[in-house]
Amino acid sequence: MRRVPGTAAALSLALVLGGVFGQVARADDDTDNDVPTREQVRDARDAVDEQTLDVDGIQAALDAANDRLEQASIAAAQAAEAFNGARWEARQARIDARHAADVAADAAEDAERQRKAYQDSLVTSYTHGSSLDALTSVVESDGLSEMVQRSATMRNSEAAMDGRYDDLLAAQSRAEDAEQDAEDAREKAEDAEQLARDARDAAQVAADNAAAAAQEIAAEKSDLIARLARLKGISIKLAERRQSGLEARAAEDAREKAENAAPQPPADPEPPADPEPPADPADPEPQPPAPQRPPEDPEPTPPPPPSGGAQAAIGFARAQLGEPYRWGAAGPDSWDCSGLTMRAWATGGRSLPHYSVAQYQQSTPIGAAELRPGDLVFWGSSSSSSSIYHVAMYVGDGRIIHAPRTGRPVTEESMYYWITPNFYARP
Repeated sequence: MRRVPGTAAALSLALVLGGVFGQVARADDDTDNDVPTREQVRDARDAVDEQTLDVDGIQAALDAANDRLEQASIAAAQAAEAFNGARWEARQARIDARHAADVAADAAEDAERQRKAYQDSLVTSYTHGSSLDALTSVVESDGLSEMVQRSATMRNSEAAMDGRYDDLLAAQSRAEDAEQDAEDAREKAEDAEQLARDARDAAQVAADNAAAAAQEIAAEKSDLIARLARLKGISIKLAERRQSGLEARAAEDAREKAENAAPQPPADPEPPADPEPPADPADPEPQPPAPQRPPEDPEPTPPPPPSGGAQAAIGFARAQLGEPYRWGAAGPDSWDCSGLTMRAWATGGRSLPHYSVAQYQQSTPIGAAELRPGDLVFWGSSSSSSSIYHVAMYVGDGRIIHAPRTGRPVTEESMYYWITPNFYARP
């Protein structure tokens, strides 16, 4: 009989075979033959294999639970940044609406000035007589020169009146167009604010779903680990420690794989060796070479220090370590991902919006090999920057500071701790 690994498996096989032996003995009390048949042994082994498959199935269920937890976290992050984006767009729409209202007010004032100017021209024209009086004065003028002068005066007066009228019409048209633009901008701002409210509600639902999923998955994992402990014949605490170790090892393997696959900065070229001096023909014999000292390890070239702005931004972010995550928050004692990077770079003298997509779009895109402390790294669900849903601050040596998600405070860790980021930018 082949040996079945594992205490629980061996015990199960013994119990199964024991049951088989009992059945054989009861079925044939008149014989001393209590050895199971090959078919009975095969059935017993199949039962043990089935238990082994249950262990594998439980492990697969634990992995699936972790995947569901990760997907719920991603969905919550996407919803939170969608709210930040809608809120940012609503703020921009309000700014545009205020600007349009100011333009409309200026146009209305100009139209009113033109109306008064035209009104004054009419009063002046009436005060100095009608066009018929002006024509009479031309006819009754003494001499050709006076007639020409009075005719020119009349034409100038009429041209001025026509010009005032044209200016009035143009000003009124501009005022009407500006008022319509202002109304359109107000409606757009109202629509954007409604979208922001809807996005806020969706973010709350996603956050609640993620929290509920976390509780549900935690309970499911506890049940699975308890079943795993029973099957393996170990304590639940030991099974929990082993599972935590497996998950930590899997995360470390994934991190190392991502780090090895990440592009590295180009190495500095080695300087050319100094050429040997030519031999002096006056020397009768070549001189032996000078003794060589053993090579020393070169001093590592330190990375360029971050600029003053980046240093201030990193210092601010580092001062928030341990503070809780809260979606939509930008301090002073709770943060979401883009709220933290916004406030950090505000300390560094760079204004960024509270929205990860806009932070990328308003920065200079770079490659992973170009990263310097203070740069921003982003996670998106596709190759389009519009899919970005998480941002962190790079602090050097492959590490980041960020506000990860609900349940995890602001932390400093490897930027490969999770999914490899796919966008990089320098504010």
